[in-house]
Amino acid sequence: MWCYRGGSISTEPRINDRIRVPEVRLVGPSGEQVGIVPLAKALELAQEYDLDLVEVAASARPPVCKLMDYGKFKYESAMKAREARKNQAHTVIKEMKLRPKIDPHDYDTKKGHVVRFLKQGDKVKITIMFRGREQSRPELGYRLLQRLAEDVQDLGFVESNPKQDGRNMIMVLGPHKKKTEAMAEAREAQAARKAERQGAAADATAKEAPAGDTEAASAEAGDASAEAGDASPEAQA
Repeated sequence: MWCYRGGSISTEPRINDRIRVPEVRLVGPSGEQVGIVPLAKALELAQEYDLDLVEVAASARPPVCKLMDYGKFKYESAMKAREARKNQAHTVIKEMKLRPKIDPHDYDTKKGHVVRFLKQGDKVKITIMFRGREQSRPELGYRLLQRLAEDVQDLGFVESNPKQDGRNMIMVLGPHKKKTEAMAEAREAQAARKAERQGAAADATAKEAPAGDTEAASAEAGDASAEAGDASPEAQA
């Protein structure tokens, strides 16, 4: 139901006294069909159940209304929407730029980034940048792209073969793993690390406990010895 409120359009349903119809088709708290009843009777039942009368199908004739806790309903709907957004997979294309004559250390660093992106379920656009005389040796870039594709073949595949684009040569790698799967695995790994930290903290606490008990026992033994020492003169007397 579209409502105009204070200069803005709202999609929230009408509830309780905002419902302006003579009668409604009423649905009970548990989803049972009550039937067509006068609006006044529906509002009376809502008060009786300590619930709200919510218009759920305004276009129906008569409109369909349901008895529910509207505040709780809005909260649960917001939580579901939040969870859906959290689990939603967005297609992301990362970019990595290399030079045809890249040195081994830089190559390993760049490859590490590509591996991380693919593990996250993201696509990677690899760009080889040619400068000066390098433009006359496109095979250098092609071989480098082939090498990189082979090095990460366990995590990704060549989605778009190498092609020349002006001074650049471009290749796109796609992940074997879907984004949603990568996100789920990341959450599981995070939960496992948290559980491991909590377990380690519990073990540390357990190890400290005996030491404290030993100190207390030593203190008690010391007090007992002192009492025995005080009693000795009397015994001798």
